[in-house]
Amino acid sequence: MSDKRPFPSPLTYLTEEERMFFATVRKFAQETIAPAVRTMDDDQQFAPGLIKKLFELGLMGIEIPEELGGAGGSFFDAVLAIEAIATVDPAVAVLVDVHNTLVVNAIRRWANEEQKQKWLPRLAADTASAYALSEAGAGSDAFALQTRAEKVDGGYRLSGRKLWISNAREAGLFLVFATLDPAAGYRGITAFFVEKGTPGFSVGRKEDKMGIRASSTCELVLDGCVVPAANLLGEEGKGYKIAIESLNEGRIGIGAQMLGLAEGAWGHAAKYAKERRQFGKPIAEFQAVQFALAEMATEIEAAKLMVYNAARLKDAGQSYVREAAMTKYFTSQVAERVASQCVEVFGGNGFVRDYPAEKYYRDAKVGKIYEGTSNMQLMTIGKMVL
Repeated sequence: MSDKRPFPSPLTYLTEEERMFFATVRKFAQETIAPAVRTMDDDQQFAPGLIKKLFELGLMGIEIPEELGGAGGSFFDAVLAIEAIATVDPAVAVLVDVHNTLVVNAIRRWANEEQKQKWLPRLAADTASAYALSEAGAGSDAFALQTRAEKVDGGYRLSGRKLWISNAREAGLFLVFATLDPAAGYRGITAFFVEKGTPGFSVGRKEDKMGIRASSTCELVLDGCVVPAANLLGEEGKGYKIAIESLNEGRIGIGAQMLGLAEGAWGHAAKYAKERRQFGKPIAEFQAVQFALAEMATEIEAAKLMVYNAARLKDAGQSYVREAAMTKYFTSQVAERVASQCVEVFGGNGFVRDYPAEKYYRDAKVGKIYEGTSNMQLMTIGKMVL
């Protein structure tokens, strides 16, 4: 029995509506993002007008209710969008991922009605967002925060520095975590909204990164920045819970990014293998190359099942923490292996910037690091399976 379906086949396991949505986002990525990938990577910034187009397509408000200007979609829809964009450029996928799976979801779950009415329409229409948890001394030990919050008349004064903040240069709204009561440990951590332009708040140095270079990763400086009491998200001391639950969802988003990256790399490798000729025939006809592509394809299919399963569990209201950790751990491994093998299929051309292989390889590495390192995922998995 012959199966002539193309691979990767991202449309497998989807409803007809989901297939149409994925195809729409993939077409947008191929037509609008792909031509600018090399320039964005070189310039370390998104192409002019690209973020506006993401908003216009509805990709920045996927889960925001329609009555608040969003698409009224599901978490699974957000995951599909991240995957589709990452096949072309994982750097753009990060912008969409952080905005949707971390900030928007945190607001939808924890904000009061007034805050939802204020922020969600803007986040759906024209305001990108960033999630500010990490600090120089608070990476894997994410809650060893030094940023302080102090109560003042009518609000809170924030002082400290955040590091490695994705979307920092593009964002107009920041979800910032600070310690209100250091003596209370993690129970003193509190979450605040900080708008760009607030006195005492500034975006500092942009990191010169190995991969996902178009995506900004910057330091944030809070120098006596005062925010009104209305900018408190949830309750005082609930920042730890907000961060933990948001990151659990975000890990599925990173899984989708790594899945899309692997699919994109595989597609380029397979195409090149059919075009590149050695010893009088395409290298795709050599068994060694076929075996490499087959192994890559198998791992991608396994990664897809893990990402989709974790996202479906989340949408169904079922427990997904273990699956989210497994998904991020496994997909980051797969993305790195597939991207590395892609470089080898391209041979010498895989090592130069004129071809796409080396960028996928550079972009893949961060998957094992941000939103919880691989070791942190293994710790979570170990505790839950034992």
